[in-house]
Amino acid sequence: MSALDIEALRDQWIGVQFEERAFELDAAAMAEYAKACGEVAGLYTDPEDPDFQAPPTFASSLQRGRGLPENFPQMPGLGMDAGKAVEAFAPIRPGPKTSRTHMHDIYTKTGRSGRMIFLVVRMALYDDAGTHLANADTRVVIREKPTGEEA
Repeated sequence: MSALDIEALRDQWIGVQFEERAFELDAAAMAEYAKACGEVAGLYTDPEDPDFQAPPTFASSLQRGRGLPENFPQMPGLGMDAGKAVEAFAPIRPGPKTSRTHMHDIYTKTGRSGRMIFLVVRMALYDDAGTHLANADTRVVIREKPTGEEA
């Protein structure tokens, strides 16, 4: 098996939106999330606070339906969670939200065990007025199997 052509994957998949999903964010659930994260500020824990909003990391708790685009090539090797990142732009408040998910980046690094392929899937969150509230990135790393190595 030959190594994957990462540039070809990037050309084909970067920026491709593969999911749109509707959410109805509940104030009580948002407050419970904040408390579970150790938040104590009423801004995040008290739905009666006039500026109540979810903590910025809340966007990473929303679940996508698909992990990768349909027909995305099978990655040869062992896949592992490589972390999450959130970029907040505006307060996330209770009510209807929409997420749009796309392949944000594909890149490689070489480590002691060989080449590793990183996939970055970005879920962008919007309110019902179309305001971009946050990006929640999920990274997956695949340790590419060297030629001749068994699964």
